[in-house]
Amino acid sequence: MIFSVITIFPDMIRDFLRHGLIAKAMERGVIHVDIYNLRDFTTDKHRKVDDRPFGGGAGMVMKPEPLFNAVGSIRAKRPGKVILFSADGVCLNQAKVKQLATGEHLILICGRYEGVDQRAVDALVDEEISLGEYVLMGGEVAAEALIESVSRMIRGVVGNPESIETDSFYIEDQMGFPQYTQPRIFRGLSVPDVLVSGNHRDIEAWRRKQRKKKNKTTGGHHG
Repeated sequence: MIFSVITIFPDMIRDFLRHGLIAKAMERGVIHVDIYNLRDFTTDKHRKVDDRPFGGGAGMVMKPEPLFNAVGSIRAKRPGKVILFSADGVCLNQAKVKQLATGEHLILICGRYEGVDQRAVDALVDEEISLGEYVLMGGEVAAEALIESVSRMIRGVVGNPESIETDSFYIEDQMGFPQYTQPRIFRGLSVPDVLVSGNHRDIEAWRRKQRKKKNKTTGGHHG
């Protein structure tokens, strides 16, 4: 899988890529991430990527020319699906992640300011994606979330495939179960007896039951 990230803050993406399983997957060539500084695709001496909106209003809007130049340059090397991170987009969920992981090249546009000139959206973007019903200062965090979640679905990124298959939301409405490790007793709090019983059938039954309990909650969950 190849990710091409268009951003005005390339160091934000570079720092993210230096850590954890993503860094290891890149070292092994399982995934590849190209970072493009949008300012490199401007034609004026000030390398300007934004301007005031026609009709007035607060803030600035990302200009179409640099985006057309950037996407055109990337697509000339290899075709790919263009994604813009936008509050207007579909919410990134695990079903969408699994769908995106079947592709070969994703071109990610990290928006900034008050938005992107609509002509660039209409002509260049294949899909708009949002992380949720809240507003970020830019698309870089969203790009990092997408790269990490999609990469997790790619064979060879995570060492044990079972870690993926037991993820929350890997199957619709599937939630994780409580996890415990050493020490067995910590500050008077003990690990459930079933988990140290050695009876794998009972352990699986306990985990299924705990998942059903979690499905009734509304809180967030990691993994």
